[in-house]
Amino acid sequence: MTATRTQASRTRQPGRRDAHADAHTARAHHRRKPPRNAPERSQALRHYLYGARRRELILRAGSGGSTLVIDRDAATGEDRRLVAHLGGDEPRENVEIVCDHYLEAVRLRAHQCRAVVAADLTIDPLADDHTDLDWSALQHACGERLLDRSGDGYRLELVDSGMSIPELRWRRREGEGEGDGKSRVVSLREVLAALESYEPARTLTRSAVASHGADPGVSVTTIRAELARVLHSPIVLNRGLRDAVADLLAREELSMSEIAIRCGRIKRDSRGNESGETSWLARRLGLLPEGGHDAPTPWIHSDVLALIARDGIGVSPREVEL
Repeated sequence: MTATRTQASRTRQPGRRDAHADAHTARAHHRRKPPRNAPERSQALRHYLYGARRRELILRAGSGGSTLVIDRDAATGEDRRLVAHLGGDEPRENVEIVCDHYLEAVRLRAHQCRAVVAADLTIDPLADDHTDLDWSALQHACGERLLDRSGDGYRLELVDSGMSIPELRWRRREGEGEGDGKSRVVSLREVLAALESYEPARTLTRSAVASHGADPGVSVTTIRAELARVLHSPIVLNRGLRDAVADLLAREELSMSEIAIRCGRIKRDSRGNESGETSWLARRLGLLPEGGHDAPTPWIHSDVLALIARDGIGVSPREVEL
């Protein structure tokens, strides 16, 4: 993958006019001035190669001063995928962070973005309820099922829960594309853990709960509680932190031992020599399984994430949160 930064072209200044015309132009420009951080039109941010196709990340103005980062085919402008929807108060640096993380995910073939829908240009990204989003249409835009690295698919469905009405839940089907694959109901937390990403599953769940919240024919009690636990839990995904540490290790700026020492996790051998407790760090990053478990965990407590971010690698926790 080859990524390059592209500067947005400067707006050409109008030629000299009389004072009255200049004043009129200034007033018109003031009325058209977009909200802070919102681009006047689509702005190219990065270009990269995905297979034989050249793609680009662009910045597009959204609703209420928000901005959308979109991945699309550079030649046709088609196949638009929503990378991020940032609030109007987000600093421009966060756009660069989003692009960096996304391009790294592309390199690792770990990216997964849904198609852009018309409602993305009109909704508030910080709203608690996405009532303007049709969850079934949104799910279709995501490709019907969300796939994890094992090829298993996840989809919101109405299931029989033994009550008089169906229940809206996430269902996991093994081996996407196999009609006879085993399926079972899973929690939203299990979906996020398998995908190692909050989106688009979180937005899908929010919009589905908002759509059926007042529907007497569908139960959303369980999935609403699962969503609330995800939104308010101090336990967060560790993939962003893991990627940041991996980048530092690849550039040989820090070692696992040095990071652990900075976090106060120190061990001593029989001669009193000190070194960092790398196994502790590897477990927190999801590189080694916890004791008694077969697989690494994709979760980390937000306090521990903040400790490793600030003290261990010297960045703001927000830079490594997903």
